[in-house]
Amino acid sequence: MTTVHVGLACSSEANADRFYRDLLGLKKAEPKTLRRSLSKAIFNIDSDLKVINYSDSGSHFEVFIHSECGTIQQPINHISIEVEDLTAFLNKGRAMNVKLLQVPKDGIVLSFAYDFDGNLFELKEKLIS
Repeated sequence: MTTVHVGLACSSEANADRFYRDLLGLKKAEPKTLRRSLSKAIFNIDSDLKVINYSDSGSHFEVFIHSECGTIQQPINHISIEVEDLTAFLNKGRAMNVKLLQVPKDGIVLSFAYDFDGNLFELKEKLIS
């Protein structure tokens, strides 16, 4: 199985840019619009939605801008991503006031980051092969 993309919601383009472009380093594509009829049919949201794609050679996030995205909590949903240098990533996240979570488990520490709209990311350091 290959993941084609991950669709998430953010409350603003500025929040999306800060996390996906500025922290994750992904390339931002020109925003598009998901028309109201499709938005209603797919997500039961009765309005047009701005959609922004952020990607690199291995990751693709389709981010829907919706001001009410944080009103429904889905605490189990998360995305696991690999970063080149976990310590550097955590330090950069702290400097950007990203909410970070580190949880001890069986002698290791699991690391997580929340984007500015509450989407949860599990962080893993890329293994050198």
